[in-house]
Amino acid sequence: MLCQVCNKNNATVHYTKIINGEIEELHMCDECAMNNNEFEFDTTFSFHKLLTGLIDSFQGETTRKEAGEFSCPFCGLSYAQFRQTGKFGCPQCYDTFKSNLIPLFKGIHGHNKHMGKVPKRTNKTLAKKREIHRLRTEMDRLVSREAFEEAAVLRDKIKELENELGAQKEE
Repeated sequence: MLCQVCNKNNATVHYTKIINGEIEELHMCDECAMNNNEFEFDTTFSFHKLLTGLIDSFQGETTRKEAGEFSCPFCGLSYAQFRQTGKFGCPQCYDTFKSNLIPLFKGIHGHNKHMGKVPKRTNKTLAKKREIHRLRTEMDRLVSREAFEEAAVLRDKIKELENELGAQKEE
C-alpha cells in the first residue's frame, strides 16, 4: 500500500482515528508521519535510560563504584554494563546482583516483596502464607494490648494454616 500523503513510499504507519463514531483511516510512510502535526514521535525516551537513572538515584556513589567491579560468573556481564543497558545477560544475573537490586526495588516499590494481588485459585500456598503473616501481625497487636484470649484464637488459626501448608508440601 502506498502512502496516502506522498503517493511514493510504502505506507508503514497505519493511523485510525474515531471521533463521535466517525472512522478516519490514514496510511503513511515514516517520513510523512514524522512531518504530520497530529503525531508526536518522541524518540528520546529510552526505558533502559529510565531504569539506569533510577539505579543511580537509589544508590550512593560508593555503591556505584563498588558495583562496577564485579560481574556475573555465568554470562560475564558486569554490573556497570547492566547499568548502561538496563538488561541482564542471563537469569543468574538476578542472584549475582541481588545486593544492588534490593535497594532499587525498595526505592521504586517501597518494599522488595510482591505485595500485589494473586488469584487465589492459582497459588493457594502464597495466599495461606500471606494470611499467616496478616494473622501474626494482628496477634502481636493483640498481645501488646494484653488481649490474650483473642490472641490465642489467632494463634490457633495460624497453627491450623501452618499444618495445611505442611500437608500441601508433603503431597
